[in-house]
Amino acid sequence: MSTFRNALRDLRRYPSALTGVLVILALVVLAAYTLITIPYEEAITLWRGGAEVWYKLPKNAPPAWINLFREKKLPDTIILNSAEGQAERTDTGASGDQHTFDLTYTFDFNYDEFPRALVLYFRPTYSEKTPFVSITWHTPDGRDIRIADFAVSEGTVFRFEQDERLQRRLKRSVGDYPAQVALLMQPEVEPPTPLKGTYRLNLSVVAFEPESTLDAEFISYGQVYGIAGTDHQRRDLKIALMWGAPVALAFGLLAAMGTTITTMIIAAFGVWFSGWVDDLIQRITEVVLMLPLLPILIMVGTFYSRSIWLMLGVTILLSIFGGSIKTYRAIFMQIRESPYIEAAQAYGAGDLRIVLRYLVPRIVPVLIPQLVTLIPTYVFLEASLAVLGLGDPILPTWGKVIQAALSQGALYKGLYYWVLEPAGLLMLTGLGFAMVGFALDRIFNPRLRGL
Repeated sequence: MSTFRNALRDLRRYPSALTGVLVILALVVLAAYTLITIPYEEAITLWRGGAEVWYKLPKNAPPAWINLFREKKLPDTIILNSAEGQAERTDTGASGDQHTFDLTYTFDFNYDEFPRALVLYFRPTYSEKTPFVSITWHTPDGRDIRIADFAVSEGTVFRFEQDERLQRRLKRSVGDYPAQVALLMQPEVEPPTPLKGTYRLNLSVVAFEPESTLDAEFISYGQVYGIAGTDHQRRDLKIALMWGAPVALAFGLLAAMGTTITTMIIAAFGVWFSGWVDDLIQRITEVVLMLPLLPILIMVGTFYSRSIWLMLGVTILLSIFGGSIKTYRAIFMQIRESPYIEAAQAYGAGDLRIVLRYLVPRIVPVLIPQLVTLIPTYVFLEASLAVLGLGDPILPTWGKVIQAALSQGALYKGLYYWVLEPAGLLMLTGLGFAMVGFALDRIFNPRLRGL
């Protein structure tokens, strides 16, 4: 314990190590926050969800913070749902079974570009007679534009730019522009420029049954969204970026601990028992050293299973008899000749006690730096498998985000955020553990002190 306390005290002398510790702590906090706020089942449901889950989000939208670096601000997504009280409801009359009411959506538009689309999702309640709705658009400069009139049934979706009659009317008044441009542009201004101000969308509803009603959700699909952006399936990349942290840390830590600790113990037993035990361990090591790890993992993922836990097990199994076992063997051979080992034998200590209580603890200071620096190695290994299309088919991870981006041509389309965000987190993880590992190596290795 005194050795570890001294190591922690010495660690404060290295600014790079303190930076690495802060990076690792941030990743641990992010992983813990993710597991608490987005449980595993919820994360899987969200990430594998289709249009019914992500219909509110725009496709391939960069994160909203890019507006901080742009002169012309891109529009964010605007979502107004009358069922959640985000539209003003006004009863306008009733006669027998028939009653009328208005739904008014008010929003401010202060951006320098146009939205990608304007959509209304209707959710009517009726028995036999469908409600009838009339839609009017009110601009900040006082113009009233009739949008459409139609009966609303279950599942009705009105997409402004796809309504041919609306497009014909707008073409006669402002020119041949998509509806989302024509409705928000300044009249008689070329090139089209958004008219900033407060807009109102009014729905005049006629219901023909006493219990009939209507709710509608208005969405103006922007060109940016959230803190991480979206992908080609409208999914919020924040889910995968957050869940990538616990997956990466768990895979890296378990693989590093499983391989280093097991390798150290096997090397200790081989040195202590020597003879045929040591020879067998060395021959197995020489055979395993010739086996390529990544191609074997690719074969396992291709022909058997891509489960991350299976990949973890195979990684540990193939890494136990690695090059480190010869390094540990050389150290243990020196320790075996120490006087305190002879003293332990003299008072009758058993073989197991000598290995676990006298040999292994002496090498722990050498083990710790290697353990820390090995973690990002396995984090990158998991990401590499995912980029090759052999990642876990269920879990959202950083590697899978990169793989999806590359398969969809994100770099050719200029969607650099899609690749840079997970790649940046991977590099940050590697940098944090590397800075701490190198500092620990200097502290525990006497030959490197003072360098």
